[in-house]
Amino acid sequence: MLCAELGATLRVVPINDAGEFMFDEYVGLLNERTRLVATAHVSNALGTIMPVREIVATAHARGIPVLLDGAQAVPHMAVDVRDLDVDFYTFSGHKMYAPTGIGVLYGKSSWLNQLPPWQGGGDMILSVSFAGTTYNKPPFKFEAGTPNIEGGIGLGAAIRWLEAVGIDNVTAHEEDLLAYGTAELQKIPGLRLIGTARHKAGVLSFTLDGIHPHDIGTILDQAGIAIRTGHHCAQPVMDRFNVPATARASLAVYNTRDDIDDLVHGIDQVVRMFR
Repeated sequence: MLCAELGATLRVVPINDAGEFMFDEYVGLLNERTRLVATAHVSNALGTIMPVREIVATAHARGIPVLLDGAQAVPHMAVDVRDLDVDFYTFSGHKMYAPTGIGVLYGKSSWLNQLPPWQGGGDMILSVSFAGTTYNKPPFKFEAGTPNIEGGIGLGAAIRWLEAVGIDNVTAHEEDLLAYGTAELQKIPGLRLIGTARHKAGVLSFTLDGIHPHDIGTILDQAGIAIRTGHHCAQPVMDRFNVPATARASLAVYNTRDDIDDLVHGIDQVVRMFR
């Protein structure tokens, strides 16, 4: 959208066959005209954990700010934006078990003070007259009008719950499920895992020979097994792997190995139905 509005050029860092960020190509794309580096912390379609610390440091060495999309990272691993030294970090509430319709955009004060408001309304001004307006300080100048009060309360409760469980405990649990699920799915004839990076979060994205992912999802749904099918808002990633869509099982703190077994059994049922 910004490219269309401003005439900017979007340059894309490629990924390899495992779905890993190709770092040398990234470095080669940076130049004096680069205005912003933006990437996911964790790929929602593949589960790949990006080398964000190195991405940020390399960009900063050239004076380039970095924005990280942490929607698929924050509920699953410890994230310290100050330690990462990232300029902007964003994530959605519902991914960490909060209500829908609320999210977070963190920004360094040095950047937030420079940015203009994006919307007008109550509380985003300090003073106003017919001659001009003085805007409030961050974050208030970016939060016009009545906020999503119940969403904010719900997000706070979700964060406190995750902190009580212990994010390191969540990570260890999901890593165990990922290893178990990967091993079990690889036993299924005709199943292809899409995204096999060395460093992954709990995403199992796959296809079955001759069976459309939407059919997989429909049949599993009838068995009470919830997955997602489609391009996962990542059509260029699907194009990279030459598939129209994938079936994706996303692992979370509430899942167990029994859930993996149910998934494998359900996929076996799908295979038998179509073959």
